[in-house]
Amino acid sequence: MKKIFRIEKQIFCALFAVLMLGFNVQSQNLKENPELDKKVKAFLDDSRNSWHDMNVPSTDGQLLHDLIVKNGYKSAVEIGTSTGHSGVWMAWALSKTGGKLITIEIDEDRHRQALENFKKAGVSEYVDARLANAHDLVPQLKGPFDFVFSDADKDWYKNYFIEMAPKLKIGGCYTSHNVNKSRSRGWVSEYVEFLESREDFKTTFDERGGGMSVSYKIK
Repeated sequence: MKKIFRIEKQIFCALFAVLMLGFNVQSQNLKENPELDKKVKAFLDDSRNSWHDMNVPSTDGQLLHDLIVKNGYKSAVEIGTSTGHSGVWMAWALSKTGGKLITIEIDEDRHRQALENFKKAGVSEYVDARLANAHDLVPQLKGPFDFVFSDADKDWYKNYFIEMAPKLKIGGCYTSHNVNKSRSRGWVSEYVEFLESREDFKTTFDERGGGMSVSYKIK
């Protein structure tokens, strides 16, 4: 029985490696736009210490950017725009892959500020920013998508995941913010347990910034 399990595990790992290799090949065909790169970098540097109001730290913004670029993702959804810090990082990445970000924010003031920040960063054309209640809009999204970043109401994380998982492509990635497995308790502990129970996803955790779960859809 143990031998069979090891063989099955080896087959799974091999298939997963091939799957991710396919996505990484896409990342080799990145669009180059030095002027935009310069503009986004300048914007992020100038605004480095001004991101408040539930925005992610730069470490997590960089992680989101790198996940999209590395895997060549093109169709991304962000649940919880805030004022646009994470959205700028993701839109910048999508400008390189030829993709676009749908981002959802319920608060009108934060939505308006995010639109201004996307414009200042030069990434507006890569963003479809929607003012809406994600509880209502997420079920209406058609998909398919290959990347999701969840950073809205934490007590609805599981609901968002369940709603978006069928719309995520095989090999796609679902990320959730403020999820620290090593320090988990309360809703975080319950959410971690839920993620790890999903046999159709392989989840790891990045705790360098605000904490991020990174779940790849494997079947």
